[in-house]
Amino acid sequence: MGYVGPGVVSQLRETYPDAILVGYDMAYFGSCLTDATIFPESKLDMQLFGDVRTMPEEVLQGVDVVIHLAAISNDPMGTRYENITMDVNYRSTISIAKMAKAAGARAFIFASSCSMYGAAEDRPKTEESAVNPLTAYARSKVASEQELKPLADEDFTVTCLRFATACGMSNRLRLDLVLNDFVAGAVISKQIGILSDGSPWRPLIHVKDMARAIDWAVDRDADNGGQFLAVNAGCDEWNYQVSEIADTVAEIIPGTTVSLNPNAPPDKRSYRVDFSLFKSLAPHHQPLYTLRQAIKELRDGLVAMNFTDNDFRNSLLIRLKVLTKLQDQHLINEELEWTFKSSQQTLTAVTL
Repeated sequence: MGYVGPGVVSQLRETYPDAILVGYDMAYFGSCLTDATIFPESKLDMQLFGDVRTMPEEVLQGVDVVIHLAAISNDPMGTRYENITMDVNYRSTISIAKMAKAAGARAFIFASSCSMYGAAEDRPKTEESAVNPLTAYARSKVASEQELKPLADEDFTVTCLRFATACGMSNRLRLDLVLNDFVAGAVISKQIGILSDGSPWRPLIHVKDMARAIDWAVDRDADNGGQFLAVNAGCDEWNYQVSEIADTVAEIIPGTTVSLNPNAPPDKRSYRVDFSLFKSLAPHHQPLYTLRQAIKELRDGLVAMNFTDNDFRNSLLIRLKVLTKLQDQHLINEELEWTFKSSQQTLTAVTL
């Protein structure tokens, strides 16, 4: 029920029309709908609400495949909630994977991240490159992969998709992502302000192409990559410097000006990524979107939303702002737990 989930649900329902699809989510962002024709989770057979930190084992009974997206999902959130980030993104990941394996699931798919590479060198990072996680979010992904690996065996396939930076339109749009932020700035004020000198590299992937990669992983056989696989998910054509991304947005949205900050300290979160392994393993699930298509879709989506908020970086289209508002309203506590929920969670089946 976040930014990535709606596209994944839609993709899986299209590919597996007869499958039983079950969602499990804390629902912090359930109400953050953007230009959605229907409630995205309507395509599921069941939507459960709960905390991945305390998920009951019963949830996984009879499940064939687990797609694990849940995470404190960006660097500002990870900085503010560092300990919770490790609980949600890492410890819960391992706990759920172990429960899934014990329940007889055949596959576990983990939404990992290219951010674990940290800083660019002369060559794009491959899966064999050393990792250098610079943030709590990136560290949580490295730790998860390390402990998922020994769980994989002939009966339990584990796929870690090291995604490039997400972008593009979603039924729960986020604007705290580099391309989405630039397009929003161009639409609302015809201005893009880059906090760095524009030189850092960012590989990008459209959120719907993330769903295609997950779709591939659902049926991935161990003969295609091994019982455990950690693979960069994206494509080489989507390696861009931040200034290139901004300039392309300005080209597509005429009248937009781009400003740099040449005096900014170096942004160490800069990396290019080699996606050739993913291309060889998943030739029929390669990204379809281009950067220009993603920009036009975001522009059109924001216009359709009647997007007019000059202060959008302090709006509920920024995930950290949503959590802050929920805390200010005393709906979640300092541990990001719902204040109106019992600490003893049980799974209840209701037939209507």
